[in-house]
Amino acid sequence: MTYLTKLPAVLLLADGTVFYGKSAGKMGTTTGEICFNTGMTGYQEIFTDPSYFGQIMVTTNAHIGNYGIANAEVESGRIQIAGLVCKNYNIAYSRKQADESIQDYFQEENIVGISDIDTRQLVRHIRDKGAMNAIISSEILDIEELKSRLAEVPSMDGLELSSKVSTTETYTFGDESATYRVAVLDLGVKKNILRNFDERDIYAKVFPAKTSFEDMEKDFAPTGYFISNGPGDPSAMPYAVETVKAILKAEKPMFGICLGHQLLALANDIPTKKMFNGHRGLNHPVKNVIINHCEVTSQNHGFGVVPEAVRASDKVEITHVNLNDQSIEGIRVKGKKAFSVQYHPESSPGPHDSRYLFDDFIALMK
Repeated sequence: MTYLTKLPAVLLLADGTVFYGKSAGKMGTTTGEICFNTGMTGYQEIFTDPSYFGQIMVTTNAHIGNYGIANAEVESGRIQIAGLVCKNYNIAYSRKQADESIQDYFQEENIVGISDIDTRQLVRHIRDKGAMNAIISSEILDIEELKSRLAEVPSMDGLELSSKVSTTETYTFGDESATYRVAVLDLGVKKNILRNFDERDIYAKVFPAKTSFEDMEKDFAPTGYFISNGPGDPSAMPYAVETVKAILKAEKPMFGICLGHQLLALANDIPTKKMFNGHRGLNHPVKNVIINHCEVTSQNHGFGVVPEAVRASDKVEITHVNLNDQSIEGIRVKGKKAFSVQYHPESSPGPHDSRYLFDDFIALMK
């Protein structure tokens, strides 16, 4: 196990706010949009979720690294976050199933972080001021130089990132003799989504983000289509919107999660917007308005669909609503076998309240 002599580090926010702490992970400098996750566990899954690509993650749980890193629990092939901010960075861990420490993991993946800061104060600041760009450094402590570097970082608003995290080549997941065949448009898909498909007698083929509907149909002849989660601004992805429109026109069963939800909305002339803070955590209450049932959900998104446009649309109907802020968490297309949710029913990490949505997708394909 690697032990660490913690050296000084600094976190600078775009509004000029500065936090001083100690180095975590690799020595260096990193930038990205800062956001926070309210989950009490599941830090490894959060680190490797492609939806977090380009973001500096603030963890609200006080201890990070205390149960180590297990290779079997990653959600993608690498760490996706741009950097980590935490209170207590625990290199020593106490889980037999773990393969290595968080410090070894971060050094292997070249991840820069900062620890030993007041994360409660930081989260309250972000909550009040909104998501913004930030820079972490354990090699540059001069604030003016950091301000200069931070000024060059592009805003997440208008940024297309899915093509940076998507697979470059098609691959399959599950049993080839399964009853159902699902084409997965990989915009940053999590492994646990594919595991949930496999558990439900689905053979999935995962396609690069910019694959057309015609190519997926010709290559795989799927029973249904899945539009995955992913990072970035959905309005900067006209290629994916066109693919979704083609699937709808062909009357194929379709299920979208998170970014897939936003793209289904865009394909039905419903705009999206960047949220003030977004939803990131394992404890967001969502009401299924179709069956009058409440779910505790796992969420991770900084963009959402415009609620007024959804309510005014004659193309879709609302299926799920967030009980905290009344944002639209689920829609289905009228007259089509297509639906989506803004949250993560595969919930890794998180509660299993929403796993039924995979079964709803099965029902559409029968």
